[in-house]
Amino acid sequence: MKIVQSAGVSELGRQAGKEAADLIRNAISRSGQANIILATGASQFHTLGQLIAEEGIDWGKVVMFHLDEYIGLPESSPASFRKYLKERFIEKVPAMKAVYLINGEADPEEECARLNAIIEQHPIDVALVGIGENGHLAFNDPPADFDTGFPYIIVELDKACREQQFNEGWFATVEDVPRRAISMSVKQICRSEYIICSVPDERKAVAVRDCLEKPVSNQHPASILQDHPGCTCFLDEHSASLLGKN
Repeated sequence: MKIVQSAGVSELGRQAGKEAADLIRNAISRSGQANIILATGASQFHTLGQLIAEEGIDWGKVVMFHLDEYIGLPESSPASFRKYLKERFIEKVPAMKAVYLINGEADPEEECARLNAIIEQHPIDVALVGIGENGHLAFNDPPADFDTGFPYIIVELDKACREQQFNEGWFATVEDVPRRAISMSVKQICRSEYIICSVPDERKAVAVRDCLEKPVSNQHPASILQDHPGCTCFLDEHSASLLGKN
């Protein structure tokens, strides 16, 4: 894993978005197609914005998956990740070859089976991810399942995760945050050839320290990224503020 520290959140997003764009262009040049994973949430605003602005990407040769979605939340909700990706990314780039979004309103077991069959046919070239305040990777809250080989799984959201979603303004109350979600598994994320991890903001500083400097542990799920040779973690001065201070 490589760590890149930027002076601020906009510069973090610029660097992460440019790196992701280069990797996507390279995958298309090498294989004729790029299979990518996109994340959502406040941490991705600037990274996705830069990726949209990048030139020279043949989006008609890109297949997109996304990381996670709440179970039972309608797409009309401001907190819907499908809504987020459609409005903030999909509608802002030329039509992609294929887009596979998680339908949180479908039967969860059937939806996991549907997506698992698809993604197993699409080795991932580039995954864009973040790190939660509790150290989660996608919605794999601690203690995360590092063992399951299924690409998409049903997970329970812990209190810290749900409080983060509320504090970021996605829900009116903590109780409104769904307690379950469909999430890409840790193993599936780590199957990606390259991972771009964008983590801005001081409220992520403890999680960044724990996940990047402590031993790999399912109590700090994103710590697994330490072992990924193709992962670059982009931090700003605030999220990196506790590194080297153990």
